[in-house]
Amino acid sequence: MAADWEEIRRLAADFQRAQFVDTVQRLSERNCIEIITKLVQDKKLEVVHTLDGKEYITPAQISREIRDELYVHGGRINIVDLQQIINVDWVHVENRASDIAKSDKGVQLVLGQLIDDAYLDRLAEEVNDKLQEAGLISIAELCKSYDLPGDFLTEELLKRLGKLIQGEMDQYNRGVIFTRAFVARHKARIRGLFSAITRPTPVSSMIAAFGFQEHLLYSVLEEMVNGGRLKGSVVGGRQDKAVYIPDIYSKTQNAWVDSFLQQNGYLEFDALLRLGIPDPPSYAKKRFKSSKLLFLRAACVGQALVDQVEASVEEAVNSATWTDLQSLLPSCLSMEDVGMLINQAMRNANVQSQARLLGGTVVVSEKFISDCQSLFEDAMLQKAQKEVKNNPVFLITEEDLKQASVLTESSAPSKREKREAERRKKATEGSGSVKAGGGGNAREIRIRKTKKKGRRDEDSDEETGPSQQNRSKQTEAPFMAQEEIAAVIEERVSDCPEEILSELAEQLVRPLTKAYQEVLRSVFMSSSSSPSGASKKKSMKDLQEEITNLYNNIRLFEKGTKLFSDETQVQITKHILKTVCADVTNILVNFLAADLMMSVENPSTITNEVRLKILGKLSEETKAPLMKLHNCLNGKTIEDFLSNLETCAEVCGFMLKKGDKKRERQAQFLHRQALVEQLKEVEDPALVLHLTSVLLFQASTHCMLHAPGRCVPQIIGTLTGRIPTEQQQLLSAYQGLVVKQLVSQNQGRKQEEAEGDEAVEQDEEARNVRAQLLALTPQVKELVLSQRKTSVNED
Repeated sequence: MAADWEEIRRLAADFQRAQFVDTVQRLSERNCIEIITKLVQDKKLEVVHTLDGKEYITPAQISREIRDELYVHGGRINIVDLQQIINVDWVHVENRASDIAKSDKGVQLVLGQLIDDAYLDRLAEEVNDKLQEAGLISIAELCKSYDLPGDFLTEELLKRLGKLIQGEMDQYNRGVIFTRAFVARHKARIRGLFSAITRPTPVSSMIAAFGFQEHLLYSVLEEMVNGGRLKGSVVGGRQDKAVYIPDIYSKTQNAWVDSFLQQNGYLEFDALLRLGIPDPPSYAKKRFKSSKLLFLRAACVGQALVDQVEASVEEAVNSATWTDLQSLLPSCLSMEDVGMLINQAMRNANVQSQARLLGGTVVVSEKFISDCQSLFEDAMLQKAQKEVKNNPVFLITEEDLKQASVLTESSAPSKREKREAERRKKATEGSGSVKAGGGGNAREIRIRKTKKKGRRDEDSDEETGPSQQNRSKQTEAPFMAQEEIAAVIEERVSDCPEEILSELAEQLVRPLTKAYQEVLRSVFMSSSSSPSGASKKKSMKDLQEEITNLYNNIRLFEKGTKLFSDETQVQITKHILKTVCADVTNILVNFLAADLMMSVENPSTITNEVRLKILGKLSEETKAPLMKLHNCLNGKTIEDFLSNLETCAEVCGFMLKKGDKKRERQAQFLHRQALVEQLKEVEDPALVLHLTSVLLFQASTHCMLHAPGRCVPQIIGTLTGRIPTEQQQLLSAYQGLVVKQLVSQNQGRKQEEAEGDEAVEQDEEARNVRAQLLALTPQVKELVLSQRKTSVNED
């Protein structure tokens, strides 16, 4: 029981103690954070978290710590370092630092650094120590030493000049600070050096040699020159080309320049540069203001020399000769300067229209050039007569053509009427369907009347023909080449300088050509009134036969091309168009050209350009179909050409007859006979191979062939299976030897350049090929000639 009561008393004592103890409330860390966050959200409290998140700090505390750290670091600290020390975000540190710099005039924010006046005062004291020691200090060097911007450092040092810094800043160069003692030493050195100079000296060389401060040197030098302490002048300004010229040198220099100009009449700018004058043209203009000088590129010339040149030019013009001014002109003048001087003299003498400058230094009178032109009158007339006789197409204009037509009509009206009547008669007879030949395949050709006024062929190709402007424009026929004109002048004019012959001939080319055109026109007009041109024109019957034969030959040649591949057909077709088809086109064009007095004796000599010229003179009703025929010559099919040929023949009044089987056999026989006769005479292996392959092709296929030489391999290929194997092998071997010979001929130059054994081997191989060709040529010819003998014996 005693134990129980003891326990009860102990519990009562504990209860009594608990009743007398005060109650204490404690908040957890989480509750504190939530309370502070709520206050910040309600903007009742402004605090900043530290970077580790364990502390809150107020902006005022940040400012106090920034000021403390600025003091500890001697008045200069970087914001990045502050951010690491205070342990808050960089934005808060920068904002507080900016506020401190704005509110405190003694603190500045420069390139992310806080700097106070105490630091700048210590910096100025250090600069003053360096300045007193060196006498001169550069702001650029201080910027490198203290890692501060130049403008900021210059402004702060200017505030402390005369207070903490005992020195001056150069007014021309704010990047340099110097002491008065340094300026005094500088002036003394400049005064001594420039007083001893006796010739022009570049200021930059003095700076480099003696280490002067550039802007201070120019300031002191100008002060001494203007004050009269230094007897001289500075030219060129404050630049690298500035030169100090002492007065003693200037006097000597001016005396030399005056003497040279008086004795020679000119001043060379290069010579003035060698004297040390940096800007010769400006110097001459300033020195000789009252003198009348002619300024050129490389020199200036006095009036006396200009007067001499002017007198020589006037003499050449008055005497109608030439004069070479080379001996009067200074040798230092360039060709451009010489031209400027002579042109000025010609303007002064007012003879620009009466003389020309040739060869750079030779002035030639226009009268002299006219006399030279008259030397060609006889040759001009002879050449014009010959040209009108051989090729009158390019020698006339539209006006000449009209005049010639009037003369022709007035001189021979009966012949024109007779020809027109003959055409009308043929047109009347052929108004129905005329069948050419008796075969079933004969083509019906309708003959239309040739004259239909006002008709234009809408399908004609206007672009390929000459334009109206080109038709009305006269094409100039050349008279003589420039070299030929120079040779005639050299032969006929004995004292003409050789150096101007070429240029004089060039000046005469154009006027001689123009005069030649007039002579051509007069000769043509005189010859157009003669009826001799009409007598040379073939009769209608002969032309009818010739055109018909060519027309049928073209058809037979076209039949032969069908046995080849498409690519070879194109090559052979183009060859036929350029040769036989061009011949028949020229015959038709030449026939119509006779009406215009423009025909030639041999139509095969008509070139593409001549053909276009003649077509440009024709009327629209005849020009349109013939222009289409002309354009077909550049095509790829013979069918189009034959179709247009039939149309053009109708326009010209000819009737084409398609040959029958008998006429075709006769044409093939005549064609073979002509090739055989040619084969008998030729000895060139390439031509022998060409003729033999064509003749064998005609004999085996009974088709005529007109192919270029490059198609010989294809022709031989078509003979496979058509001729005996022995003949085929002989042709192939002969073809291989011909190819080898052609290759060796193309490599002739390389063989000449080859040396030693290689050249001997190549010559030996070529001789072997020639020997084999010489031996096989009679055998190859016999392949065709033997067939001819056999056929003759059978007959």
